[in-house]
Amino acid sequence: MRLPGEEPFLDSNVESITVCDTDLSSSIPVGCRLLFWQLALQTHVFQLSEEGAADAEQSGDNVPSYREWALPAREFHQQWESLVYDSTIKQRLVKYASTALLFSDRGVNSQLISWNRVVLLHGPPGTGKTSLCQALAQKLAIRFGHRYQQAQLVEVNAHSLFSKWFSESGKLVSALFAKITELVEEDDSLVFVLIDEVESLTAARKSAVSGNEPADAIRAVNALLTQLDALRRFPNVMILTTSNITEAIDLAFVDRADIKAYIGPPPLQARYEIMRSSIAELQRAGIITGTVLPVRFSEVCWDEMQASQVMEDEESSSTAAAQALSKALAEAANACEGFSGRALRKLPFLAHADSDLTGPCTTEQFLAAMRAAALREAQDRSCMADDKPAAPG
Repeated sequence: MRLPGEEPFLDSNVESITVCDTDLSSSIPVGCRLLFWQLALQTHVFQLSEEGAADAEQSGDNVPSYREWALPAREFHQQWESLVYDSTIKQRLVKYASTALLFSDRGVNSQLISWNRVVLLHGPPGTGKTSLCQALAQKLAIRFGHRYQQAQLVEVNAHSLFSKWFSESGKLVSALFAKITELVEEDDSLVFVLIDEVESLTAARKSAVSGNEPADAIRAVNALLTQLDALRRFPNVMILTTSNITEAIDLAFVDRADIKAYIGPPPLQARYEIMRSSIAELQRAGIITGTVLPVRFSEVCWDEMQASQVMEDEESSSTAAAQALSKALAEAANACEGFSGRALRKLPFLAHADSDLTGPCTTEQFLAAMRAAALREAQDRSCMADDKPAAPG
């Protein structure tokens, strides 16, 4: 192992090294996995862009119509690793993109086998759909950096594409996609287009037919679908979309999406790992004292909603202290049933703010505060659902 100071050039020029996406098949014997790693290991060296989001163009109502980032961007660094799901959605999206590029490279006839390079992530608010799209664009920009000299993420403000002026909405959509087309016409550029809350665009046509929206809304949605079809001929563009209200999405758009993945509230294992990463960060910042972390979640057995056993994986610590912390963390994670990823990331802050902790505290103390904050948040949500005032204190 190389120690700090032994390689001055690397110390001064390399910010971080990350090993990720090993995804070993369970069919590979443990003793053969080192050889498998050596054969499958790929190295990607990249420099983060410090430019930030570029100035957006203005729509007819002086509302920014999009934001643009050069990838890989500082804003999205390690965002992929911070997103925790118990499903294989992250691996599925990466494999999907690789297949789309492979089919394009081999000249597969798109009239016989259709793929649109359109992804739709749907689910309740706060589950990380937009962050996953941004992280996926960053991930693919790095992974395919050997093929494309540059990569961009264009994040569309869907609400800006509707104008109060008759016939203007369709023109705004066409103008936006004319800009995107300019980007994708460069063969050495990989372009990602993110349309957040896509239902605000695609729901308009259904409402217009029922008389609730002006006919201009139909022109805007038709223009969007037409522009998406036009982008199919470019192999270096991917459309990433999110939606909180799937019932409102136009079926013509749903039909164009290759992947329609549900992103729901994190289950117990994901909640545990999200909260475990929060504990590690607070230890790094010196807010929590000590260096012992709960073990990685492998298996939890429940008896009347209490954690009775937390099994550690092969690489986890086997100390009694770590096991005790693991049980406390599992109890806190269980109290967060139904919380979104956004709420879970906010919970450590609320736990500290609502507690009597004034200085550095132990991990045990903070986990107790986390569980108390989770129960308080659940009670507040229940009161909101029942439209009742929260109890004092």
